[in-house]
Amino acid sequence: MATLIPSIACLGVIGRNNNPLHIQIFPSYDPSTNTYVAARTSLQFHLLLSSTLDVFDLRARRNAAAGVGLSGDFGLLHAVDDRLAAYGFETNTGTKFVAVVDMRGRRVDGRGGGGGAGGHGGGGQQGGLTQGGAAAAASSVGLREGEMKVVFKAMQTAYIKLLQNPFFDPDEHSPLTGTGGKKITSKKFAEDMRRIGENWRPGVTAL
Repeated sequence: MATLIPSIACLGVIGRNNNPLHIQIFPSYDPSTNTYVAARTSLQFHLLLSSTLDVFDLRARRNAAAGVGLSGDFGLLHAVDDRLAAYGFETNTGTKFVAVVDMRGRRVDGRGGGGGAGGHGGGGQQGGLTQGGAAAAASSVGLREGEMKVVFKAMQTAYIKLLQNPFFDPDEHSPLTGTGGKKITSKKFAEDMRRIGENWRPGVTAL
């Protein structure tokens, strides 16, 4: 019987106006069909990401009341069900990164189809791990404290690179008026998000 370990089901970037900037969905392993399919529909993931905003706001208010300011890493935001859990990080400019983890999203023995979801190909990355990688991942099933920090560090690095692009205007995506904003359409940024989502597993220290 295959061992199932956590994998990323969705990555989201939310602007300072609480507007969605980028959402990328990744397939999870379905033992009933021995294939990889999205754990939720695109609409359901959009709603899930929206539901995290209340948690961000609540924790920001609590930190402000305690005088600790913006903590950055908010860790676990909430458990959706027995499989999905949302983790979050907020930058000092108010941009929020959310990673939805499927606790049984990947099998470690390398069998089963790969592939993308939501129009993003997985290129087989979700289909399995190398023998050494499978052993390391199997030994760390479940998420320990700080397990997602490498994901948020990689997402923040990709976002900073995007901001350094002279053709990217951040005010178009998070207007100073406090409402609305365009979505990020950069192919390079989308590729970076896909790489992060496909290559993360428990125990990974760099992406």
